[in-house]
Amino acid sequence: MPIYQIILLALIQGLTEFLPISSSGHLGLFHCFTDQCSSWDQDNVAMDISVHVGTLIAVLIYFRRDVFKMFCGIKDVATGNVKSENPKLLLFVIIGSIPVILAGLALHVFEPDWLKTLYVIAWTTLLFGIVLWWVDVKYPVTRSLDNLTYKDAILIGLAQVLALVPGVSRSGITMTAARTLGFSRAESAHYSMLLAMVAITGAGTLIGLDLIKDGNTQLDQDALIGVVTSFFSSWIVLALMMKYLEKFSFMPFAVYRIILGGLLLVLLYTGVIA
Repeated sequence: MPIYQIILLALIQGLTEFLPISSSGHLGLFHCFTDQCSSWDQDNVAMDISVHVGTLIAVLIYFRRDVFKMFCGIKDVATGNVKSENPKLLLFVIIGSIPVILAGLALHVFEPDWLKTLYVIAWTTLLFGIVLWWVDVKYPVTRSLDNLTYKDAILIGLAQVLALVPGVSRSGITMTAARTLGFSRAESAHYSMLLAMVAITGAGTLIGLDLIKDGNTQLDQDALIGVVTSFFSSWIVLALMMKYLEKFSFMPFAVYRIILGGLLLVLLYTGVIA
């Protein structure tokens, strides 16, 4: 892959992973317009992993206090101190991640090709952009993460399963689900980012194991460039988004999705793009 494509791919991943606009959808668009949607080769898959590693490092460092609490939660459970807040946070993240882990494993086995099409990306980008806007406008803020329950974690986790379809947006659907439960935009994003740690790690591990099985384990300069570029771009976007959501709505993201999805559908159904 040419160096300019690597940097562009990493920037796309870094700019879209944590915003509710679907990084998988944008990466799919990138591959469809630079390669072939139906034949992503191992080099492309390896680069996708490398840019995801960059965003994973960014979210782990940005939310390092929560990561530390969860590690303390493991220690507390091991020592029998299950009444502290640390195990609770850890369990919320684990429970919220179980549905997408199970569904992801099933999807990895069957690998339906229809998911990797521009039509799917276009429709999901449009429809879930409308859902994001509608929920954000309709549902008031009535709760904080201090009131998060196991039921909430399960419901948000079930919603996250939809993000396995390109274009839905993992962060978008989990934030949308949290908003329907009465959480603020910033706190919805906060919990969504904690779930991202598990989701990104799980997806990267599955693909990485496939590459190892096929003998493609080389981490070369191209992959390193992808990791570094996606790390810095995603760190900046994550910091800006968390500040933005403290005062403003999801409207710009919803509008962007609706315009992008609508434009793609027009181009697809008029035959401008195949």
